[in-house]
Formats: sequence, structure tokens, C-alpha cells
Amino acid sequence: MPDDRLIVALDVPNALEGLTLAETLGDAVSFYKIGLGMLTGGGLALANELKEEHGKRIFLDMKLFDIGATVEAAVRGLAQFDLDFLTVHGDPHVVRAAKEGARGKDLKILAVTILTSLDRGDLDDSLIKSGEVQDLVLERAARAFEAGADGVIASPQEAAQIRALPESKGRLIVTPGVRPAGAALGDQKRVATPAQAIRDGVDHIVVGRPVWQSPDPRGAAQAILAELASA
Repeated sequence: MPDDRLIVALDVPNALEGLTLAETLGDAVSFYKIGLGMLTGGGLALANELKEEHGKRIFLDMKLFDIGATVEAAVRGLAQFDLDFLTVHGDPHVVRAAKEGARGKDLKILAVTILTSLDRGDLDDSLIKSGEVQDLVLERAARAFEAGADGVIASPQEAAQIRALPESKGRLIVTPGVRPAGAALGDQKRVATPAQAIRDGVDHIVVGRPVWQSPDPRGAAQAILAELASA
């Protein structure tokens, strides 16, 4: 049984390249993330094909944010595809609407706390209230859980503190910004290794570039899985 703690981000230009990468990874990887960048490149069709024909789990990373009625309608539509995870922004009204849209389906609603590519300077530019990034992440995570989120997206550097929240019991923590030892940081500013993320209470790690930019993507994925197993 493949280890589904590793989610590979198919952050490639279109569905054809995504399918090619998934075929290269084969049975080594069982869980894939399809994001907004591929939506116009056939992302939903790819999600369906990987799910229905290849038996993969799918995380649709849309980071939805809108008025409640619109979020509810969008999630209700997406929930028909029988996917596994969907991201929304962690604002309580958005989470509540998404949960209503997913009612009766197995789709897990994951709340984005603060994007892992952002630091305090970025938050200042966006007029987000003062305070340490980690404190704001914890506050947003607790509010998202209270609103009904099945889990949160958070940096590995906040994972242990989120896992310590009473509200996090039975909820998922899914972590981008994970880089195997020696890998380039890319656009991520708050990172950790796969083993450290798991030790800190993360349920799933999301890894993109270190896999698909590797000359041997399958070997890169297997190395990450070996590191997870050692954790």
C-alpha cells in the first residue's frame, strides 16, 4: 500500500504533462495535488482521470475565497467529482460555506491559514494586523477548526503548535513548504524537511519541484518516502 502521507504537487503547465509525470511516478505515489495554475490547462479533467482510471487520491488546491453563497455553490459543484481534499481560505464564513457545499460528500475542507510564501513584511503590505506570523497562523487555525474545517494548510514551522491546539484533535494538518535536505527553497520562506514535518504532527506533506524538476522524479519521490518511513 503506497504511503499517502506524500502528496506530489502537479505544478506543471497542463494536464498532459501532469499525466506523463504521474505515469513516470507510477505506483510510488498515490496522492496528487492539482492547483489553480493548472485549472485552465485541463486540471479538473486530469483530477478525474487520475481518480477514476488510476485510483489516485486527489487534493484540489483552489484556495477559494468569496461570499458565502458563491463558495457554497462552487464547493457543491466540485464535490460531485468525488475528490479527497479541497482548500479554501481560513476565514470562518468561507469555511462554514464550504462545509455546507460539501455536505453529504467525503470531500475534506482544508483551511489556508497564512500562505507559506508570506512573511511579516508581506502581511504588512496587505494591511494584516500586527503580530508574529506564527501567532496569527495559530489564531486563524483555531478559528477555522471552530468553523468546521476538516484540517488546515500550514507551514511545517507552525505544525507542532497547531497540533497542540485542543481544537486540532482529529483534524488534518497538511504542509507545503517541505524540502528534502539539500533541495532549493524556491519561493517558500518557511520550510522543513519531510521527517521533521511528520515528527511535528503533520499528516500529509506536499512536495512539488524537488520531485518534478528532478532528472529522476520516481527516485526523488522514493527518497522522500524513505525519509517519511524513517520518521
